[in-house]
Amino acid sequence: MKKILFLLAACFVFVACGMKSKTEGTVLPAEKETAVRSDGVEVLCFHSKQRCATCIAIEKNARTAIDSAFADRLADGTLSFRIIDISKPENEAIAEKYQVTWSSLYIVSHKNGQEKAENMTEFAFSNARKSPGEFKKGLVDKINEMIN
Repeated sequence: MKKILFLLAACFVFVACGMKSKTEGTVLPAEKETAVRSDGVEVLCFHSKQRCATCIAIEKNARTAIDSAFADRLADGTLSFRIIDISKPENEAIAEKYQVTWSSLYIVSHKNGQEKAENMTEFAFSNARKSPGEFKKGLVDKINEMIN
């Protein structure tokens, strides 16, 4: 019975988040959109046009954590935080690159020409609304790990 309820809840999240094709795909908001330097870390928060409460909580709590813990890195360009609406055609390429078809959270490290992407989506959906403190700490810890 628990498995059925879990599957129903998962289906609801997919529908509520506006599950979109990865061929659909603006980076918002413009003032936060800065390309990371050749060596640095990007936090990519993907969403579609239709957003659920959890998707909104992920963005809000990620922004709060990053702004407070990494203001210096945001300012010097070694960290960027990008909100990407995958329902916009101009975001098709980045959605396809990370194979994103619905709301997702990725941390991407760029070092010496190499890229390493960490999919934090499951962690984000499990914690952003119900345990925002744990979500923020986990996100900051993972960013610090990717920086080092």
